[in-house]
Order: sequence, then C-alpha cells, then structure tokens
Amino acid sequence: MSKLGSLLAALALASGYSMACAQVSAQGGVLVGPNGMTLYTFDKDMAGSGKSVCNGGCATNWPPLTATMAPSGEGYSLIQRDDGSQQVAYKGKPLYYWAQDAKPGDKGGDGKLNLWHAAMP
Repeated sequence: MSKLGSLLAALALASGYSMACAQVSAQGGVLVGPNGMTLYTFDKDMAGSGKSVCNGGCATNWPPLTATMAPSGEGYSLIQRDDGSQQVAYKGKPLYYWAQDAKPGDKGGDGKLNLWHAAMP
C-alpha cells in the first residue's frame, strides 16, 4: 500500500470510515470494509434491533462502519446510531473495525473479551 493509501486508511479508521455506499466484501473468510480492514460484530448488539450499544468510548476502540447507503448484496442494511450517523449492519448486526488492527488482514479484535467476533459472510 502506498504511503498515501496508508494515511487514508488510518484517517478512515480514526473517523469510523464514512462514505455514501460502503463496499463490504469477503476476504480470508471474514467481511472487510472498503479499506480492506476486518469488520467485527459485538455480542451485546441485538440482531434486528436497529441499534448499536457501542457508543462513546466503546466506539473509539471499535469505530463503526458508517455510510449513507447500505452496501449492495443480500443481508446489508443501515441502522441509526445515537450520534445520528448511519451504521452498516449485516444480517441485522452492526459492523465495526478494531482500532488496533494496523493493516488489512489483521484480525486482532476477534475474540476480544469473548464479545467481539470477526464478521463472517
């Protein structure tokens, strides 16, 4: 990845990576965001509730994948976050990044606190 690409990826993670339509794809058996970084689900989020329980400090460590349009493909939707932004969900579960993942392919958040899991396609 170029220095510019690395910088953009870092900025994207810091801001929760928001774009009009977030492109989510499967790589290495997990879902990844448009920046190639692993996406995660949180066991405390209730599938289909339309809500994320990871806000404030939690969202600093687990930045949400935000967008204004849901990705194309079956199972994707948007939920409204407490701050008014829209978060991408897969099968009703909001999707997040782990702030400590440094590069595409990292899965450091998988199994964290036995509550966070790499999102599976």
